[in-house]
Amino acid sequence: MSWFTDFTNSSLGKKFIMALTGTLLMLFLIVHFIGNMMLYFGPAAFQKYVETLETVKPLVRVIEIILALIFIFHIYNGVRLWWQNKKADPAKYAVNASRENSDVFSRSMAITGSVIFLFLAFHLSTFWATFNFGTHPETEYPFYTIVSDWFRVPYYSIIYIVSMGFLGFHLNHAFQSAFQTFGLNHKKYTPLIKKIGTVYAVIMALGFASIPFYFLMGGK
Repeated sequence: MSWFTDFTNSSLGKKFIMALTGTLLMLFLIVHFIGNMMLYFGPAAFQKYVETLETVKPLVRVIEIILALIFIFHIYNGVRLWWQNKKADPAKYAVNASRENSDVFSRSMAITGSVIFLFLAFHLSTFWATFNFGTHPETEYPFYTIVSDWFRVPYYSIIYIVSMGFLGFHLNHAFQSAFQTFGLNHKKYTPLIKKIGTVYAVIMALGFASIPFYFLMGGK
C-alpha cells in the first residue's frame, strides 16, 4: 500500500482527496437542502419527513459516521495543502495568493472553511443534539417545534444567516476547483462550470438562510 501512502501524501493526492471529499459534501448539502425545504410545507410534512428518517435510524447513523469521516479528511487535507504551500516558499505563496493571481473566493477559502467548521460545531450542538438526545416538546409536531423555536431566537438565526453567506463563498470556488482537479478544465466548458457553480452556491446559501429569516419574520 506504499503507492497509496505516497499518492495521498503528494500534492496531487491531497488535491484529489480535497476535490473528492468536497464533491461528496456538496452532494450531501443538496440532500440536506431538500429535507430542510420540507419546513415550508408545514409542521405535518416536516414531522413526517423526520419520522421517515427515524424508521431507518441505523442506516442514518452509518451515514452520519461516513459524513464525519469525509469532513475530517476534507479539513485535514485542506490544512495540509495550506501548510505545504506556505512552508514551501512563504514569499512565493504570498505572490500566488495576491489579487493579481486569484479571486476573492479562492483567497478566502481558509477563512470561509474555518467559519463553516465553527458553525457546524455550533449547529450540531443545538439541532442535532436536541433531535437525538434532547427532550422533545410535548406537541403534535415536536421536531418542527424544535426547529421553529431555535430559529425564533434572534442571535441563533443571525449566526445561521451570516454563516450561510460564508458557505456560499466557499462553495462558489469549491465547485469549479473540484472540476479542475478532476481534469475537467477546458476553455470551452470552464466558463459554464463556473456559472453553474455560482448558481449552486447562491441557491444553497440563500435557500438555507431563508429558513431562519422565515421564522424570524413570524413564519408558522
